[in-house]
Amino acid sequence: MTTDEFETDWTSTTLRVRYAETDQMGIVYYANYFVWFEIGRTDLCRHFGFTYQEMEREDGLYLMVAEARCRYKAPAHYDEEIRVRTQMRSVRKRVLVFAYQVYRTPDEMLLAEGETIHVVTDREGHPRALPEKYRALFMAHARLEDDSTAR
Repeated sequence: MTTDEFETDWTSTTLRVRYAETDQMGIVYYANYFVWFEIGRTDLCRHFGFTYQEMEREDGLYLMVAEARCRYKAPAHYDEEIRVRTQMRSVRKRVLVFAYQVYRTPDEMLLAEGETIHVVTDREGHPRALPEKYRALFMAHARLEDDSTAR
């Protein structure tokens, strides 16, 4: 897996479809797209200068998935190289929304697109406000404007 350039507020992560991610026909099992979204989200945070692990360890905060969706456009197959693009869609006081696109390389066919909505929580699962140090990083790249009063 490699992370490519930061392109207009999207991160781009390249990986190769593993055999374990496919069904008997060599087509990627649908749930694996959500694993790839997580890889993209993790790389996006690294581009912003921190890791999930640091957020958990240093601030006691977690990004709980509240909702996830994926629209499948075309199948991915065993051993194909794919590119997962990830974008910070919106930032609220306690809610973050990430967008994803999965492409097959080198033909750049869009295979899937999706979104995950996360609630910022403490170790016990109670909602918490996103600290300013993270909020500023996310807001600098969010596609939609902040709505601090929502959720």
